[in-house]
Formats: sequence, C-alpha cells, structure tokens
Amino acid sequence: MKRLKFAGMLVSLVAAAACGPEQGNSGVGSILRVDPRFDALVPANARIEKLADGFVFTEGPVWIQNESRLLFSDVQANALYQWTEVEGASPLIDPVFEGDLTGRGSVSSNGLTLDEEGRLIICEHGNRLISRLEADGTRTTLVDNYQGRRLNSPNDAVYGADGSLYFTDPPYGLEALEESPLRELDFNGIYRLRLDGELELLYADQTRPNGIALSPDETTLYVANSDANQKVWYAYDVDDEGLSNPRVFYDVNDQMAEGAADGMKVDLAGNIFATGPGGVWVFAPDGTHLGSIQPDEVPANVGWGDDGRTLYMTARTGLYRIRLTTEGRIL
Repeated sequence: MKRLKFAGMLVSLVAAAACGPEQGNSGVGSILRVDPRFDALVPANARIEKLADGFVFTEGPVWIQNESRLLFSDVQANALYQWTEVEGASPLIDPVFEGDLTGRGSVSSNGLTLDEEGRLIICEHGNRLISRLEADGTRTTLVDNYQGRRLNSPNDAVYGADGSLYFTDPPYGLEALEESPLRELDFNGIYRLRLDGELELLYADQTRPNGIALSPDETTLYVANSDANQKVWYAYDVDDEGLSNPRVFYDVNDQMAEGAADGMKVDLAGNIFATGPGGVWVFAPDGTHLGSIQPDEVPANVGWGDDGRTLYMTARTGLYRIRLTTEGRIL
C-alpha cells in the first residue's frame, strides 16, 4: 500500500513539489493534496476556520441537528462543552467526573455520539463507563463492566443501523495506563453493546484501540491504534458473528509530525477522515491516502455538522471547521 512520506505538520511548497503532492495554505492551516480524487471531496477554495480556543485538549465533536449546536469534550479539563454560531462555546457539563482523582488520568468525557432518538451518548473516562444524557440532565449508565470487571476508560463509539453500539476501551483514564492498580481487565478491548444490553468482546489484541468508524454498508469496522509504537489504522470485517480478517488499513509509523492515529469519521461514499500525525488524513476506501487537512493544531477527532458537508475538528486547545464538497451522515 502506498504512503506519502512527509515529516512535520507544515511541509514546504518546495518539498511538496519535489515529491509530487500539492500543499497550499488555506485559512488557519494548510491543505495537502496528494491524489486527484481529493479535489472532489475538498474544494480548491476550502478554508480552515478557527471557531473557539482556550481549551486544554478537545475531543469527540458531535452535531445536534435540530439545535444547530456542536457538543465536544475537553478531556483534560473535565468538562463537556457546547458551541453555536451565535453564542460561541460554553460549558454544558462541568465537571463531568466528581469522584476521587487519585490514580486517574484524563477523567472527563471523550468520544460522543447520538442514539437513534437523538440522545447524547458519552464515553466517560473518569467513571469508566458509557452513559446516556437524559432530558432532565441526569445520566444513565449503559455499560460499565465486562463479565463483572470494570472497563478501562471507554474512548470512542459508533452506532450500527441495528442499534448496536461499537466502542473502544483503552487505558487513558488511568494514570499509570496498563500498570494502573485500578485496572481490572488485562486487555484493551473493542466491544459491541447490543440493544438488549448484552456486551460482546469483539477483539482484545489491538494494543491501544481508539477512534472507531463503520463503513457505509457496515461490512468494515475501522479502528485507530494510538500506540506510539504502533501508529496504524486497522480494518476488520464485521457481521453479526463479530469481527474477522484483522488487517492494517494504513501505517503511519514513519511519520515524524505530532499526533497519533485517533478519532475518525466516514463520508457517505466510504472515504475515511482520520486524525493522525499532522492533521486529518483522508483515505479512499481502497486505502489510498488522498490528502490531508492540517489546521494549526493537530486534531484528535472530527465530526460532521451543519448539512453534513462541514467537518468540525477538535484540535488540542481549539475548535476548527472546514466546508467540504463531500457529505457525512448527520445523526
């Protein structure tokens, strides 16, 4: 599988010309064009906008369609934020975690998604569970253990059409990670939570499962691996029986730019928008790197918003967006 090799977030135009791809500045950041197919997804006049700043480490953007409102996490500030075009950013839940901080890592919410009724689903690091935000502001626990042992710290999640919730469970909510005395599981799992509450362990051999996404036809599950020693995106065949045929979809271990394989989303055509070293890597379903969207800060996650043609990016201390030609599913 071919990979573009470039070091650093900002590659000079001279270097880009020498190796083939075209990179041009566009707003607060730059856009790297590698394959002609990228132009059908990211128009030539696309601009990266910075919408808000002052956060610590943002994650998990999800769009509330009927309110024109974006929700996102600040995983190191223990707060869940909301943003609108008119009002800007403000806390929605602060703090997210109210327990004992001893032995904890990032204790806030991380990945966010919506269920079929539009209710917010929250991956909670500090509480080591996945919850649902109810209309009265209370939170209902959907899952917090596997076979009686506490989860590590659920990180990101995606719903299938049948209502099953797929999610990852790395150790980032625990201060000592795999060595934490609070840890009850000896693996970092990929799970499927059925509508009836049954929790299935789908895969236990990925070292640091993180971002997660389904292909439009739901036959492929993509899972980012944020291990600094194994920066790759995996692909799995998925069906009612579980996962099979694990394979490296794309490898970025040779990249020197800041960032690891992290959160991702898929457009309606099956192209993958995945945060990784230096920015948002855009892949065709066949695994070709088409180009990258590179805001001034390295994104950790992305989400579709507005009419489905805007990509919101949570990037360290700031919130960014870019208007695209392609379209993603608004939940």
